[in-house]
Amino acid sequence: MRNYVNVRTEHLNHHGYLFDGILLKWVDEFAWMTASLDFPHCTMVTVAMDDIEFKRRVKNGAILRFDIKPFKIGNSSATYKVEVFADEPGADCEIEVFATKITFVRIDEDGKAIPLPKKPKLRSEIE
Repeated sequence: MRNYVNVRTEHLNHHGYLFDGILLKWVDEFAWMTASLDFPHCTMVTVAMDDIEFKRRVKNGAILRFDIKPFKIGNSSATYKVEVFADEPGADCEIEVFATKITFVRIDEDGKAIPLPKKPKLRSEIE
């Protein structure tokens, strides 16, 4: 699935570039939305974010594109690959600024992992 966000002044750090904590918040939120759409009626919680790599700093005014794709679906967990690209003001093309994998687990009301429903195709795979 794809999401977009515009980097604004309130998202910047003391150096004038996108604060990494804001980017991580968006990654978690957008990936969770993808998992929730793939597995409706399931309570999905974040359990891991692997290999966090900030590849480039991001300027104010950039439009960020978040590409979120299923990577591995387990018994009770779903891992998604997240790539973030920036289209900065005045740029001729996008640049990759961030990549990671994030894993969610389906839990019951007691917080215990339970199996995901089996699906022939995930909603996030349909584009």
